[in-house]
Amino acid sequence: QQQITTVTTTQRSGDWSTGLCDCCSDMGTCCCALWCFPCFQCQTASHFGWCLCMPLLDPCAFMAVSCCMRSSMRERYGIQGSTCGDVALVCCCYVCTWCQMAREVKTQTTSGPQQVHVVTQQVRMA
Repeated sequence: QQQITTVTTTQRSGDWSTGLCDCCSDMGTCCCALWCFPCFQCQTASHFGWCLCMPLLDPCAFMAVSCCMRSSMRERYGIQGSTCGDVALVCCCYVCTWCQMAREVKTQTTSGPQQVHVVTQQVRMA
C-alpha cells in the first residue's frame, strides 16, 4: 500500500526579498507610499493579516506598531535580524521600512507556500 502525504512549507532564505532602498524594484509600491502614506500603511497591515487601522496608532505609540509588525514579519517569513535592528531602521528610515515590508508581503503572498508530495509505503510483517 502506498500513502501520499502533502507537506506544505514556506521557503525561508533568511534575508528580505528586497533591500531597504530597492524602490526601483517595485515602483508601484513606492508611488503608493508617496501619494498616500497612511493608506499605504493600512493596506500593507491588512495584507499581512493585521487590523487595517493599526498603523494609524503609530504616531501615538512612538512607532511601536511599525517595530512590532516588522519583527512579526521577520518571524513569520524566517528573516534574520533583531528587535534592536528593527527599532533602529524604523526610527531612521521610516518610509523605506514600510516600503520594504510591503514588498515582502507581496513577494511572500505571490510565491505562496511550497508543496512537496511524499510517497510512503507500509510494510506488513507476517
